[in-house]
Amino acid sequence: MSWLTFAVLTLLSLRLLAQLALEQINRAACRRHGGTRPGAYAGIMDEATFRRAAEYTLAKSRFASFEFAYDAAVLLFVLYGGLLPWWWNLVNGLAPGAAWSGAAFLAGAGVLLGLPGLPLDWWTHFRLEEKFGFNKSTPGLWAGDQIKSTLLGLALGFPLAWGLLALVGRMGGTWWLWGFALLFGFQLLMLVGYPKLILPLFNRLSPLPEGEQRTRLLALAERTGFRARTIEVMDGSKRSGHSNAFFTGFGRFRRIVLFDTLVAQLGQEELEAVLAHEIGHYRRGHIPRRLFAMALLQLGAFAVVAWLAGAPWFNAAFGLPAGALAPTFLLFGLCGGLVTFWFAPVGNRISRRQEYEADAFARAAMNSAAPLSGALRKLAQKNLTNLTPHPLYSAVYYSHPTILEREAAMTRDQAG
Repeated sequence: MSWLTFAVLTLLSLRLLAQLALEQINRAACRRHGGTRPGAYAGIMDEATFRRAAEYTLAKSRFASFEFAYDAAVLLFVLYGGLLPWWWNLVNGLAPGAAWSGAAFLAGAGVLLGLPGLPLDWWTHFRLEEKFGFNKSTPGLWAGDQIKSTLLGLALGFPLAWGLLALVGRMGGTWWLWGFALLFGFQLLMLVGYPKLILPLFNRLSPLPEGEQRTRLLALAERTGFRARTIEVMDGSKRSGHSNAFFTGFGRFRRIVLFDTLVAQLGQEELEAVLAHEIGHYRRGHIPRRLFAMALLQLGAFAVVAWLAGAPWFNAAFGLPAGALAPTFLLFGLCGGLVTFWFAPVGNRISRRQEYEADAFARAAMNSAAPLSGALRKLAQKNLTNLTPHPLYSAVYYSHPTILEREAAMTRDQAG
């Protein structure tokens, strides 16, 4: 066993053990109340809803434990079962060393690696989510989504991979800088093109109907300095009972998108508060900060890939030829999560701080914490949110603070 194989197996085992332990302690925290709602949550959920939310949390956690073990077994097989060398020899043999054959290797591997997850995704929709009343999809719609996602991934992924690999022969040792620029530029284009070109392939977007609600939301956007071209409603209810809101694009391409479930679940002031929170992310500069952080991480990732591609021991440890860049990209993607998992609390801590800032902006925009607090409470009820996560579990997996943490922060801001 090479030292790299030992390191990968160790990291895989440690991550799996940590994931299973986190699920266990979170289930214990959920069971600790025995289905009895703590008094602090009396204004958020009634007893029956709290018990239902606990059942939902436990069901998701049990399935997550199975999913983590399943994913670890699949990853182990993919890395050491001979699948990747077989696929590389098959595809690269068509045109050895050509950029297009390397791109075909990556695109085809993406499709093959997605297959083991399909049964789990199906179970999530049609067993787990269905049991608790969230799934609104049909088997036909689900299958159509899988086909469209695969074709879209091939249509976008193959030329992008070809472009990245073609840079190696043209740019020499600095290819990774140009590769980063190509990928990051593509992602910026997607920020603009996604709502117009990609999202309509899966969902219908329609302008928020004329009326008091639209007038008030546009007035809120105007007075908070967020001039969006339009407010659109997405038919998220055809797939799920969960709700969300987001904005996409930048500059004059900005769009506010509300799930139809969100519009149906919230009152007028509450919907304004949710929109004010989303605008708060923009006004507090969170979007460019996130883009900058993503750019730095991607630049670092490209530098590591370039170094690994030149290391004779990396690809060889998995039965692939040293120096072949396409396999290095794939192996880096497969193994990277074994390391980045441990840094999740850092990213979540930053994200939660930004959520507090967006909440404070919404409170100021609405001149009260009550509208956003009311919206958060309704969404917690409708989505059967776990109100009592274990703090360690929350640190690793929650990008948003809990509802009580958010309300306490808004109360302090208002008092201040």
